[in-house]
Amino acid sequence: MEGETFLWLIRHAPVDGVKGTIHAADAPADLRDRAQLEALRQRLPRDTASYASPSRRTVETARALGHEPEQVSEFREQDFGDWTGHRHDALAAAGGEAYAQFWNDPAGGRPPGGESFADQVARVQLGLSRIGAGPATLIVHSGTIRAALCIALDLTPQAALRFVIEPLSLTRIDRLAAGWRVVSVNQRIS
Repeated sequence: MEGETFLWLIRHAPVDGVKGTIHAADAPADLRDRAQLEALRQRLPRDTASYASPSRRTVETARALGHEPEQVSEFREQDFGDWTGHRHDALAAAGGEAYAQFWNDPAGGRPPGGESFADQVARVQLGLSRIGAGPATLIVHSGTIRAALCIALDLTPQAALRFVIEPLSLTRIDRLAAGWRVVSVNQRIS
């Protein structure tokens, strides 16, 4: 890819739904924190390419930040398959072997009918390769940002899962001729 790429990765606003749930793509964003949205909006570059996962919460967050993003399927959150729509505590209480086994290897394990975090990293890498030179904003999920950090820092997927990525936080990475540079991670703007 010709030229340098400067990426502002924003995690979507909190989900407007029951905490502890593995939310589906149609879960809405809770956009009530107008002060945080405005502070973040002021910090983002103007007139840039804008991308989001096709999930409702990312698109709603992007629009609240003043962006009309191109939706990129490679930037979706990890697919939790049959567990989507269920609460983690209910899955754990059900005593299913698959759920317990998944947490023994959360980077490589696959939920029934879903994908592993390692699969998500490969998918995000493909999405990032399609972003051209110049500045761009990506309004995405915590897993998508962890995957981008995995790529930028050449980490194992297991190591990348250690990053905390809060709602409405900013992570900055650049793709330079000499390789990736990490500018900031999980920054809350106020």
